[in-house]
Amino acid sequence: MNETAITQGIFKIGATRIVADASMSVLEPEQIRTLLKISYPEVTHATIRETMLEDGTQVLEFISQPGRKG
Repeated sequence: MNETAITQGIFKIGATRIVADASMSVLEPEQIRTLLKISYPEVTHATIRETMLEDGTQVLEFISQPGRKG
């Protein structure tokens, strides 16, 4: 996983899509996870998939891990 800062990005959590603003441009993916897990607890143990769109926008997709009930 690449630990570079996001300059322009999109964060995907399931069907939710969040466009990064200027305040998130200096944060690394793990720092973004820390911010998002307050509102989206499923990102706590999610796998982060990083991709780049053709226009140079970075996409961080948080893929939930199946858990156990009980």
